[in-house]
Amino acid sequence: MLHAKDNMTDMTSIHPALADAIAARGYRALTPVQIAVTEPGLENHDLLVSAQTGSGKTVAFGLALASTILSEDLALPPADNPITVAIAPTRELALQVKKELEWLYRPAGAKLATCVGGMDMRDERRALGRGAHIVVGTPGRLCDHIKRGSLVMDEIRAIVLDEADEMLKMGFREELDIILGAAPKEHRSLMFSATVSKSIARLTEKYQSDAIRINTVSEAPQHSDITYRALTVNKNDQENAIINVLQYYDAKNAIVFGDTRVSVNRMTRRFTNRGFSVVTLSGEFSQKERSSAIQALRDGRARVCVATDVAARGLDLPDLELVVHASIPKNREALLHRSGRTGRAGRKGVSALIVPHNGRRKAERILRDAKVEAEWGPPPSAADVLAKDNERLLGSLFLEDQVTEAEREMVTQLLKASTPETIATLFLRQFRANRAAPEELLGVPAYDPDKPSKGRKDRGDKGPRGRNDFEDGVWFSLNLGRKQKAEPRWILPMLCKSGGLQKREIGVIKISETRTFIEVAPEGVARFIENIGPEGKIEKAITASRIDGEPDFSAPDNRPEYKPRDKSKYPNKKRDRAKNEDNIPKQPGYKGKSLDKYDSHHNDDPGFNPHKLSKKEKAKWAAAQGDSEMKVYDDGPKPKVRKGKKPHKKKLAAAAKRAAKAGKGKKKPSRGATLERKKRV
Repeated sequence: MLHAKDNMTDMTSIHPALADAIAARGYRALTPVQIAVTEPGLENHDLLVSAQTGSGKTVAFGLALASTILSEDLALPPADNPITVAIAPTRELALQVKKELEWLYRPAGAKLATCVGGMDMRDERRALGRGAHIVVGTPGRLCDHIKRGSLVMDEIRAIVLDEADEMLKMGFREELDIILGAAPKEHRSLMFSATVSKSIARLTEKYQSDAIRINTVSEAPQHSDITYRALTVNKNDQENAIINVLQYYDAKNAIVFGDTRVSVNRMTRRFTNRGFSVVTLSGEFSQKERSSAIQALRDGRARVCVATDVAARGLDLPDLELVVHASIPKNREALLHRSGRTGRAGRKGVSALIVPHNGRRKAERILRDAKVEAEWGPPPSAADVLAKDNERLLGSLFLEDQVTEAEREMVTQLLKASTPETIATLFLRQFRANRAAPEELLGVPAYDPDKPSKGRKDRGDKGPRGRNDFEDGVWFSLNLGRKQKAEPRWILPMLCKSGGLQKREIGVIKISETRTFIEVAPEGVARFIENIGPEGKIEKAITASRIDGEPDFSAPDNRPEYKPRDKSKYPNKKRDRAKNEDNIPKQPGYKGKSLDKYDSHHNDDPGFNPHKLSKKEKAKWAAAQGDSEMKVYDDGPKPKVRKGKKPHKKKLAAAAKRAAKAGKGKKKPSRGATLERKKRV
């Protein structure tokens, strides 16, 4: 670590043009990454730097660029075209980079321009036309300016990729190829990435030359200025717990991270109704709306920001003291990025994870992967919040300035008008009237680290699965059974809804022909009887009555009545064929089963018509008659042939149209001739 004394006595590692800006900014010490990139010997080399969020990366690459764009000069000459391009993944981060580089390069007379999505492209084009030394932008908008010719890359000396890993994750690989490919071959490349994945390594091999790897992540503890707290809550109490956390810490600025826009909008409405001054950041906002929200946080008009991960990337608030994770981050990178919004530049901060009791294992895994130690415990209760408010109130009872004569006179009048106790009580009530009441939270089941989580049960002892048996369970009988189509899938929800029972309080459900028996846990019996009333009515005509002891399932009334089906009336072609065919002498030339049903006595039957037989049956009947010609047996009317469907009106219309076309060449009769023809008719 480089201390202030060392900074003032040895400035050889920092360009003289930037030393004054660093001193005027009040820097007492440089961060490890700032020291690493300004080491002697790195002036003309490409760099691949890994540094954690909030470590001062922006100032670091600003210091590293000085040797390339300033050389020995203390001031930059006017530039027709840019000499440096800095690329950031999001608008907020790009604007933050520009803000940091502006104060750093102000003594050198540098002009900066931004090219980010959501801003007026015409204004950006005019700014580029006036001349800018450093251009900061997002990949998509920079590509647009390059394609339109408004951003000329011919004089580029250095390119900076801030959070290169995030840009690749967001799908900007093609845009980065266009930007880096448009730059001159002899340019310096500074790439900052929290992790060096395979895609980053390929990008480095393609666009960097003999890059020097700098890793400062392992040199300092991960987010040493941030206190991590993991708060286990009931699943239905997550937003209530966040409200208590915000009131307990009473941070000057706080940010709450949600996983979706829907959850962000819901929490914004809820917190606003509870009296918090809230702003929202999400991807659907325009740049003007986002800038307005951030400015409201900076000037104190808002104290809480509810945002999604992408929308808050690059957000830098100097007074951000609290980060709340409303949902468990998806991975270690998301956790570190969210938490890195606080505890920046030596300031202290708190990162609170709201962990549902069934998500503790996931939270432990992510914290372990991020190499972060968190304090586990319950969220602040209503009593904890009130105690903290009282502590703040007592701590604020001191005067910074002397009491004026007007104030002393008013105090005297107050003491004459009322007692000190009454005045203090009124003051306390007024203090609490401006604050929302804390939430009463539900209890959380005790956590057993040795207990396997859901879906990982040890099935070594494969006992019977199903509902647990209750000790001293109470049985009830319902006046419906299989005859009324009773099924557990709708009986169970009915008991929970109308009977006031919980699912775990319902044991065995047995259904007989006319009755249904249910077992209720002892702790739910009184509540069930109270809900169904003295008449035992559950829903509509369904009633329940209590049974002493266990029901006798062997009783005839309680056994299901099974009636075997009469299958004799079922159609069976094989059985019918065997019944109708006897073993009679086969006719000459016929090979097959007996043909008695095709015998000639059928001709005496007035209802018999051989034409109604199928083709195969006709052949069998003809063989039985000793004739292979069907026509000699034509002694009855043939069955009517089913006519085809009537043509659709569209087909008729099409046919008429074709006919009209065909007769188009014929001479049409005159109107008079037509009338004369009609008269003759």
